[in-house]
Amino acid sequence: MRSISDALHPARRWILFLASAEFVALFLAFEAAVLVRFFGDFDLIDQAFGGSMALRGLVFAGVLMLAMTSMGLYATHSRDGWSGHVVRALVAFFAGGLTLMALQYLTPVDDIGRGVMVLALGFGFAGVMVARAFALRVGQGELLRRQVLVLGVGEKADLIHSRLRRDSDRRTFGIVGYVPVQGDAERVPAELRLSPSEGLPAMVDLLGVDEIVVAPDCRRGSLPLDELMACRLRGVHVNDLHTFLENQTGRAHINALSPSWIVFDSGFDRSVVRSASKRVFDIASSSLLLLLAMPLMLLTAVLIKLESGLSGPIFYLQERVGEGGETFRVIKFRSMRTDAERDGVARWATSNDDRVTRVGRVIRKLRIDELPQVLNVLRGEMSFVGPRPERPTFVEQLEREIPYYGLRHAVKPGITGWAQLRYAYGASVKDAEEKLKYDLYYVKNQSLMFDLLVLLQTVEVVLFGKGAR
Repeated sequence: MRSISDALHPARRWILFLASAEFVALFLAFEAAVLVRFFGDFDLIDQAFGGSMALRGLVFAGVLMLAMTSMGLYATHSRDGWSGHVVRALVAFFAGGLTLMALQYLTPVDDIGRGVMVLALGFGFAGVMVARAFALRVGQGELLRRQVLVLGVGEKADLIHSRLRRDSDRRTFGIVGYVPVQGDAERVPAELRLSPSEGLPAMVDLLGVDEIVVAPDCRRGSLPLDELMACRLRGVHVNDLHTFLENQTGRAHINALSPSWIVFDSGFDRSVVRSASKRVFDIASSSLLLLLAMPLMLLTAVLIKLESGLSGPIFYLQERVGEGGETFRVIKFRSMRTDAERDGVARWATSNDDRVTRVGRVIRKLRIDELPQVLNVLRGEMSFVGPRPERPTFVEQLEREIPYYGLRHAVKPGITGWAQLRYAYGASVKDAEEKLKYDLYYVKNQSLMFDLLVLLQTVEVVLFGKGAR
């Protein structure tokens, strides 16, 4: 049983405050939707709801609160940044909206009405986002920060102190201290070390620890397993150093990998449910993008023709390596001269590449040249989100020079991806190695939620041209 001081931890008080504020915001959103839908005519409102408007507002708010809770929006500490909160809220409102519509068919007496429902969902989402932004600002990010205790003071533990010391690195966690372990070299500064005189579980309760990172230089015979088990049974998450660094940086650490990382570590979900949900996501997102972008794609085709003449091709077909090492022909708008590789030798794209046409420079900067790849997605050769597909020549070279490079072909390549968002356009073997760290993190942790997060952040890349070359 956790102590009273832990129950009153500031993060838990903020969760209670946030949940209350968002429930009120949802209820008021429903009331506002009714007023807007019926133009403020209370006679019409009374005829439509028969005095049960407040009750229906409570049902509306309650269902959406349950949906948001199921999506982890009221977890005491979250690994997500603001974009993650937005994605989870979008999914929760979608699921909550479907639930409310189903309830209307099951209980037609409590029919809310489609017009009111749509308005209430829109107002409610806006209200929740405003309430959450205000709570996070006033709470100084307390909801996003986990309290972490590190077991170890040696070289491995010092990696956290040395590599994750900036405020931006610790946006989602705070280090409460480092606990010495027998056999460790004392590398962590003395002022950061703690001595659990009454045992590790008592220290966890006292400091409100949410996660313990096990990072001794040598594990054999040095870990207090009984105390770690007691902490785990208290609900404290226990992680090893590699997993912790992976989660915080959003990338795998290739130099520390071994075959056991794949065999024993969690993740690498290739279940039927995951495959089916990803395919549905691919078809839905690609079809929507194709529909919305069709006018822009037609304009791009015309501009390419005007610059290159009627004989110049609009599209560029190139062999790429896909899932399982199988090759396919990727479709892109042509952004380079037709003689860009007249000698038949594949070259990395470089900054200010003189092979790029004037139209090509613009469409590459805005990622418009990638749009025709939706056809590859619809044909099942690519996914909307995944590692960038590379040419066979480069793949052969990179597999020889970079360990575990072939693992990225365990999933379909994507139009956009985690590595494309987190690392600039690669133009060398070193760049490819850095991007592989993000690709492997995606391969391990892929999920529908992760895909939605990447999709949301891709909008920022397109709008501001980040990472394009």
